[in-house]
Amino acid sequence: MISPVHAVLPALALCAALVTPKPVVAQNNFEIQVYGSETVAPGSTMVELHSNVAAQGSTKTTDHLLRTQGAFHETLEITQGWTPWFETGFYVFTSIQPDTTWEWVGNHIRPRVRAPESWHLPVGLSLSAEVGYQRRAFSTDTWTLELRPIIDRQWKRWYVSINPVLDRAIKGKSTGDGFEFSPAAKVSYAVTPKAAVGLEYYGSLGSVTHLDRAHDQQQLFPVIDLDLGPKWEFNFGVGFGLTPSTDRLIVKMILGYRFEWGGASGSSPRAAAPRPGRPRGAEWRPPSEPGMEAWASRRCPCSRSRSQPSRSRTGPGSRRGCRPVVLDRVVEERRDRIVLRGAVLEGDARGA
Repeated sequence: MISPVHAVLPALALCAALVTPKPVVAQNNFEIQVYGSETVAPGSTMVELHSNVAAQGSTKTTDHLLRTQGAFHETLEITQGWTPWFETGFYVFTSIQPDTTWEWVGNHIRPRVRAPESWHLPVGLSLSAEVGYQRRAFSTDTWTLELRPIIDRQWKRWYVSINPVLDRAIKGKSTGDGFEFSPAAKVSYAVTPKAAVGLEYYGSLGSVTHLDRAHDQQQLFPVIDLDLGPKWEFNFGVGFGLTPSTDRLIVKMILGYRFEWGGASGSSPRAAAPRPGRPRGAEWRPPSEPGMEAWASRRCPCSRSRSQPSRSRTGPGSRRGCRPVVLDRVVEERRDRIVLRGAVLEGDARGA
């Protein structure tokens, strides 16, 4: 079996090989995240706050774009699950500039679908389409479209996600450039049942027909994901710019909480690499008697999905189907105990 590290590192190295020192251009960072394939469960709402600040970035207004150094970016993301395979996300982008007040930047909407469990794919697969507006003071393109294929896979404690993003300007300076290639990827490892460490890569490499090495943007983020509870997610990272057109040092954090609106109990937050706050690959143990039937009636504890309760993402060597195995084992153990108890009672009756 191919190691997840061997699978993702060549892609990161290929992107990094395109680095060439060129003049600095402005860059926008409002939602710094590698997506996982999971969607929010129907009847659930995920509320996330994306926070980041450029400790080292642009220090003056360029091409009517505000400086990035010292600016705090706060993005509110609200995602509603409608079906086991469809969700819709809504974003509010804001920025706190060092020398001005808290400013509204823009809004985006993002519908997303994923491959159903019945397809039995060897990897997680989903696709999102994000469209929205951002003010000219923060982007040379005021209306943009993003298409994000998402491919991910779990190998026990290892997790890999790849997002080969295609985006384009609908209105603005880059309208005539067509679709641009902006890949993102992540590899992480669950060091404990409550924490996973990883590396995230983000790039913006120019038009798909002609990669723009003069203005490409590339970043690497060492990150940590913490498990704060079944409804929480937490991701923290420090990013380093690999090209002159990228902010040199960025600190980011993602904090999220899932609300359930009836019929959604048993689902868990959407996992992405492992979805912030949901480190995966952790060991789990069945509870001791009494209470095995109640435990078995719920979803298997290795599920880390915000979608259907029966989804398994962390079982050794398999991403699906652990719940029937658990149920069968519990039923068999209970049956054996009943038969044994009946035999003991029958022997006592004969002795009497």
